[in-house]
Amino acid sequence: MRTEPFEFQGEHGSRLVGKLDLPDGPVHAHALFAHCFTCTKESLAAVRVQDLLAAARAMGDAGKAPALLIGHSLGGAAVLAAAASLPGVKAIATIGAPCDVQHVERLFGDDLKTLLEHGEAEVKLGGRPFKMRRSFIDDLSSHDQKQRIGSLRRALLVLHAPTDRTVDIDNAAQIFQAAKHPKSFVSLDDADHLLTRSADSAYAAEVICAWATRYLGKASPRSVGEPGQVVVEETGEGNFQVEVLAGGLRFLADEPVEVGGMGSGPTPYDLLCAALGACTAMTVRMYARRKGLRLRRVRVCVGHARTKGEDLPDGFMREVALEGDLTDEERSRLLEIAERCPVHASLKQGARVVTEAVGQIVPLAGVESAGQHLQDMTAA
Repeated sequence: MRTEPFEFQGEHGSRLVGKLDLPDGPVHAHALFAHCFTCTKESLAAVRVQDLLAAARAMGDAGKAPALLIGHSLGGAAVLAAAASLPGVKAIATIGAPCDVQHVERLFGDDLKTLLEHGEAEVKLGGRPFKMRRSFIDDLSSHDQKQRIGSLRRALLVLHAPTDRTVDIDNAAQIFQAAKHPKSFVSLDDADHLLTRSADSAYAAEVICAWATRYLGKASPRSVGEPGQVVVEETGEGNFQVEVLAGGLRFLADEPVEVGGMGSGPTPYDLLCAALGACTAMTVRMYARRKGLRLRRVRVCVGHARTKGEDLPDGFMREVALEGDLTDEERSRLLEIAERCPVHASLKQGARVVTEAVGQIVPLAGVESAGQHLQDMTAA
């Protein structure tokens, strides 16, 4: 994933800067995130709701109109207030959000008087200081927040921790009760208000992603013309965990717990074995279909081993189970075809690996398209 600055003009002409996170693969939909994960002056939760609307309009002008709004803490109150003015938004998710202006005011304690008198004050949320403008309070006070929630008519997901000491769980209950269906509630268990544990923020992100798919629609199937590159990025969790983007899907790779990993996904050699197994099954199936063979199912088991002293120390053991009404001759021929699958050929012949250091990941030049494997199987 790459991050770019996103500048836009705020409600009163001031120049505001956000961050635009772009995936390495195709973009399915855009989300606008009013956050309070760090609670600094950069947080969108600390600006006017009108500035949030300005950000959404700027995204639309750039061809990136948000279909999903996500708000954390005060940002949750902001997106609930702004959603009615954004008809293109299909779904809204809040995390630890206060319900209305009265709940917001309680968060500021003794700082509220200074805020109201001077128009701006440094307040604390979850023990962290950040600047708040009175205009944010004014925005929420100008309308009945519960009425706005009840009039959303958009899918709503409420995430909240029952033990949240900054914004108590009663806020989530009131937001949920005020909303109309479709609405969902997910407990964040013992997470703190700011989701300072990375596991808690990752869980919230995974839940929102899975939930939003229902309302944003599924991604378009991968086409043969798309690049066949795979992107791997560290997650920051554990010693080895990485996220793999391949074929439009994301999954984790890791090492076993006994060697310092988290055991959260296949190892790199598992993935290499999977490539050989998948290619074998596909190639055999293509041949059987072309020849009209009564092959019901193909199962392939692959393992990697290294033998010292051999000219080729790395080896792969492969078992191919062919189910169906096949003659001995047909089975023998299918095993021959398995030996000719493209990945098998690449491993057997060896390959060049060209490595280049770059500042950020960019699309690779000269990479084969996703449809190349089919052509190679056809020629096998």
